[in-house]
Amino acid sequence: MIKPVRLASEALEKVWGSPHTEPWFQNSSKQNIGEIWFQASDRLPLLVKLLFTEDNLSVQDHPDDTYARAHHQLRGKTEMWHVLRAEPGAGVWLGLKDPMISRVELNTACISGEVVDLLNWYPANAGDTFFVPAGTIHAIGTGLVICEIQQLSDVTYRLYDWGRQPVRELHLEDGLHVARFESHPGSIARRDLGNSRQLLAECPYFRTERLEVRGTVSCPSPAGNIIYIAVEGGGSIAGAPFRQGEAWEIGAGAEPFEICSPAAVFLTTTESV
Repeated sequence: MIKPVRLASEALEKVWGSPHTEPWFQNSSKQNIGEIWFQASDRLPLLVKLLFTEDNLSVQDHPDDTYARAHHQLRGKTEMWHVLRAEPGAGVWLGLKDPMISRVELNTACISGEVVDLLNWYPANAGDTFFVPAGTIHAIGTGLVICEIQQLSDVTYRLYDWGRQPVRELHLEDGLHVARFESHPGSIARRDLGNSRQLLAECPYFRTERLEVRGTVSCPSPAGNIIYIAVEGGGSIAGAPFRQGEAWEIGAGAEPFEICSPAAVFLTTTESV
């Protein structure tokens, strides 16, 4: 019988990371944790992360499949962000205010740091979801906890790094080559699916839903492998205890199962078909 598997996690310190990671990650030593990685099985080419920001992330973008395969022998990186916690005034930068800007002007702005003024700023609140196609110029601001779901790739082109010391490498040639000279619509409206489920994002690479549990919820046998990310609460999943901040993978063809909790919220994500 196929049973849910709790995914191993890896905590990564970052220059922009935060010591304030509870209740998703116990951090008694108060390390500046930026990312918690949950990598699924080989049958599901997705990567789930929890992000904790005490400072702004670099202004960056990611390649699409074609460019990533040609230059890195890897997948591209389309991603989505679901905000779990936001301090007052927190937000994200996404897309260009003026898509008609020239590549030369954008290159100059990246070098000077004025690129930040060229990007759309969107306030971020708990519960917001942002979809970020490969090539979108973006940055995540300070004071946020985010669940990020992405293609299984970590190719990042850094365009500006806020003048941080020590200086980290920029990747202007690649980053400007793959950049989308487009604006961005901001956060995505949820679509109610019934049965305590809401569609958050769907693209050729993944489909992500929000599932609220109050009591017992019956989950069907999945057609393909699926990840359940516990972003709020605790309880049991298929009889095994779970806690907030864990991710569980359910294999294709597993028996229907139940999630039991007085109050919990999951994000579920699977490969698009």
